[in-house]
Amino acid sequence: MREPGFWHGPSSLKSHLLRPLGALYGAIAARRLQRSGLNAGIPVLCVGNYHVGGAGKTPTVLALAKLLRDLGEAPVVLSRGYGGRLRGPVKVDPWRHQAADVGDEPLMLSATLPVVVSRQRADGVPLARSLGATVILMDDGFQNPAVSKDASVIVIDGNRGLGNGRVFPAGPLRAPLRPQIARTDALVIVGNGAAADSVAAGITAEGKPVLRAHLVPDEASVTSLRGKRVLAFAGIGDPARFFATLKTSGIDVARSRAFADHHAFSKAEIEGLIAEAGRDALTLVTTEKDLARLRAGGGLPDWAKAIVPFAVTLEFDDAAALRKFVNDRLFKARARKE
Repeated sequence: MREPGFWHGPSSLKSHLLRPLGALYGAIAARRLQRSGLNAGIPVLCVGNYHVGGAGKTPTVLALAKLLRDLGEAPVVLSRGYGGRLRGPVKVDPWRHQAADVGDEPLMLSATLPVVVSRQRADGVPLARSLGATVILMDDGFQNPAVSKDASVIVIDGNRGLGNGRVFPAGPLRAPLRPQIARTDALVIVGNGAAADSVAAGITAEGKPVLRAHLVPDEASVTSLRGKRVLAFAGIGDPARFFATLKTSGIDVARSRAFADHHAFSKAEIEGLIAEAGRDALTLVTTEKDLARLRAGGGLPDWAKAIVPFAVTLEFDDAAALRKFVNDRLFKARARKE
């Protein structure tokens, strides 16, 4: 979906009129947060958002997976598979599945990690364990109580923050903020913006860690585009952030095209973008997640091979603090499960 502009603007009549629906939705969501979930038998780390839309959750999952492997763990990602048709539980196979089957994020993650998709998350736990998981890394699902979590890591974009701070549909929040903060174990703020500072203060006041991180472009991606003029397109939660990342990396963005989050690109749309880029001698570039939605049989179809992916990784300002947090949570989780 494309986020309504009033979610991130000043107070508006639309938002005000939708507040009663938001109050009802929020009350249901807050009660749901209190429910008990399945004990997976192994530690469960959840990466989530307080709100609808993108904030850097997928790069955070990848960064945590790398850290867990460095600690000698065998993480398996558990996802609902948003946008995919398969209910699961199923192990994602990048050579067999497409984004239409399992969702774009699970398909992208499966290139480097074992990923289980299950519409009912609890049903995916046995499959994850059968794959040798020592830790389940939940991609989203913070507001879903089906599986008990040993640590919930919330990601916020430092520039966008939480928009107007209201609950869906009056705003982007998935539940009232206070009960969400109460169930947060660590906050990750992506970028240098101050829009999340008030939330960070609340987390700090409860003695929980606030970790700053930045998206760092892959050097090979930057090198491949250096000196070229590009037409950038993206169908993610915050396309503007992708375009800004290109520009701050020294890439000449001559033109950009924004699509709704998880947009299912048609062959005709891609061919149109390729033709537009060709007319003006531009290089067509997009995100790895967008490119995942075009993959079939482990690779790109011939009509999409002109597109250049721009890869980024999430780097933490205080990697030692993140490592300590994860170690402590794993130790406590295992002590409880013995």
